[in-house]
Amino acid sequence: MNSNIAASIRTQRLASLIPMLSKMIPEHAILSEPEQLKAYECDAFTTMRQMPLLTVLPDTIEQVQHVMRCCHALDIPVVARGAGTGLTAGAMPVENGVLLGMSKFNKIHAIDLHNRTAWIDPGVRNQAVSDAVAPYNLYFAPDPSSQLACSVGGNVAENAGGVHCLKYGLTVHNILELEIVSIEGERMTLGGPALDAAGYDLMAIMTGSEGLLGIVVGIRVKLLAKPASARVLLAAFSTIEDAGNAIAKIIGAGIIPAGLEMIDQTGIQAIEALMHAGYPVHAAAVIICELDGSVEEVEDELSSVIAILNSLNASDIQVSTNETESKRIWAARKAAFPALASLAPDNYVMDGTIPRRALAEVWTKINRLSDEYQLLVVNVFHAGDGNMHPSILFDSSDENQYQRANELATRILELCIQVGGTISGEHGIGLEKINQMCLQFSDAEINQFHALKHAFDEKRLLNPGKQIPTLARCAEFNAMHIHRGEMPFPHLERF
Repeated sequence: MNSNIAASIRTQRLASLIPMLSKMIPEHAILSEPEQLKAYECDAFTTMRQMPLLTVLPDTIEQVQHVMRCCHALDIPVVARGAGTGLTAGAMPVENGVLLGMSKFNKIHAIDLHNRTAWIDPGVRNQAVSDAVAPYNLYFAPDPSSQLACSVGGNVAENAGGVHCLKYGLTVHNILELEIVSIEGERMTLGGPALDAAGYDLMAIMTGSEGLLGIVVGIRVKLLAKPASARVLLAAFSTIEDAGNAIAKIIGAGIIPAGLEMIDQTGIQAIEALMHAGYPVHAAAVIICELDGSVEEVEDELSSVIAILNSLNASDIQVSTNETESKRIWAARKAAFPALASLAPDNYVMDGTIPRRALAEVWTKINRLSDEYQLLVVNVFHAGDGNMHPSILFDSSDENQYQRANELATRILELCIQVGGTISGEHGIGLEKINQMCLQFSDAEINQFHALKHAFDEKRLLNPGKQIPTLARCAEFNAMHIHRGEMPFPHLERF
């Protein structure tokens, strides 16, 4: 957009919007100065940036409703933001739009021990839920690596998982009820305190919708009892093929671990340098496997898993004997991405999901692509459910490296589709992967996505331009991909 036109629109919108917002929103909760807005120009996907028109920080549901009504009346876009830990530019503001910060919604309102649920605000940190119910021997199962910082509302937006999602499911499997505010400012309850509700499962539709359908203002989460026993194994392998086969054989034996992870040698070495957790640095790959349940069940499965690991040439098998040792192994795994900061200035964390049968194949092909693009890729997988997080290490100040990193990232996503997988496991689509949606889904399917969006947000004001591509965009993209023989994905633009 022409800069003069953009400035004119900005001035007009500010003149109309601020007086309307000020009728219910305190002055200190409306941020309009450039130095204030700078903090909200991106999420953790830092190569895409955009300053919002305003940032509004409500602290009551009534204030959220007021913001939505004002923006709906003036046709001003709204992007909701939680803790800002998202990795796909899903919370990046829209030019001349409002950034709705939900960080003040940070209270746990009620813990229902009889039904093992809690009613919480969307801004409550993931880890804070488990901390609050720990005295009752309960916990909240989803545990993304960013759980110390990420908000449960953000988990709902992206349908986040974590290292224990193999056995206990994603966010959608661990919530019962959502309260949302629509773009028109209406309050609605989706789901309920019971295990099932009449009508369409709108709560499941809202989960993973990335803020395109409504603003989450309340969440009823499920709480699980801590298992009587939990043991963690760490096993080293000299080849990635043996490691991949071990994953398949464990699942094929009918064993469903609480968590089942794989890390390559570069990741192992970076983690060990930071955490000193006793990871075997000379291994080509390690598997981390957690078994939980009754004492008898865990001991029986432990014997079976160790036998499987030995049959596939595993070495240096470590088995935790207490909770402290288990936490040591997991804490190091969850430090994988911070550990990579010592290897390169920038780390592009990918997210895709593939069939377990393709783990070794995809890992091998990613390593070949790494050589082709001359960029180091560290492979960290939630291997049990096929959710992989290859990390491309590069220097964004080097334009050539920046372009190569983006090309490599898109080739990896294309590889996921080719083997029968999908372009996201838990990070969402946002802006980062919107072009790849054109390969993942047909025009008819994308039309249905747009129809659903229209039902919730006729004016398309909620987080516009994210997650769902237009058919025109897909037509242009596919024409380039199929007929011109060019790279299947265009470079991501810098903002």
